[in-house]
Amino acid sequence: MNSYLITIVMLFLSNIFMTFAWYAHLKNLSDKHWIVASFISWGIAFFEYMIQVPANRIGYQVMSTGELKILQEVITLTIFIPFSLFYMKEKITLDYIYSGLCIMAGVYFMFRSKF
Repeated sequence: MNSYLITIVMLFLSNIFMTFAWYAHLKNLSDKHWIVASFISWGIAFFEYMIQVPANRIGYQVMSTGELKILQEVITLTIFIPFSLFYMKEKITLDYIYSGLCIMAGVYFMFRSKF
């Protein structure tokens, strides 16, 4: 498997953990003190970092840090939108679409020399 694909797959997995670490406590632990939510989130984030750090090291062999960051943002939105809709039960708004279009423009400009 090439470095691009390995990086993308690993960043997708790490983003799933990251999204749950950052936002799931809003739904699941809202009745708990914030410090409890913080420790649980840190526990989830541990797994995110155990995947994200090697993913970025692998990706850095073939991409710049700017390219890695833009890739990360695209993956974050790809994970976050379904999480918001299906897990948090929020409604999608035009702002999600506009944000996605802006990120896609960022992808184009960051990677256009490779197209």
